[in-house]
Amino acid sequence: MTIQPGDKIPDTAIQIVDREARNGHTAALFAQRKALLFGVPGAFTPTCSNKHLPGYVAHYAEFQARGISVMCLAVNDAYVMQAWAASQQVPAGLLMLADGNASFTRALGLELDGTAFGMGWRARRFALYAEDGVVRQLQLEAPGELRVSTAEAMLAAIGE
Repeated sequence: MTIQPGDKIPDTAIQIVDREARNGHTAALFAQRKALLFGVPGAFTPTCSNKHLPGYVAHYAEFQARGISVMCLAVNDAYVMQAWAASQQVPAGLLMLADGNASFTRALGLELDGTAFGMGWRARRFALYAEDGVVRQLQLEAPGELRVSTAEAMLAAIGE
């Protein structure tokens, strides 16, 4: 079942990359903060690398000014997420969440079966805004689209 506004972020183990990788838990990561989590089907993939992540890098200061932590989720390992962050010049503080086994993605109900395309299980393209671990907004993209989960769309949806 897909997570919905009003639901608590599920607690799973996750690898957090902020220059270096460390182990963590999602409940602690989302507790006592405003957080914007966006999910991408894969690091280094065209739309994710050319548009989705770069939009959040470009607007990161605007989220910070609103007191919102920003996190990027992909079903990739921590080494891939670390390399992708370096290649995209992701600023310190914009967290890259490596969900190598898709545990968190599945707990959110936002998995995508890409096995027919040789991609295995991935995250759907989405963005969610949470306050103190409770989802306030969820934007799911239709297959092949990038409209409602962009940094610009989420800044507008969250408001001032």
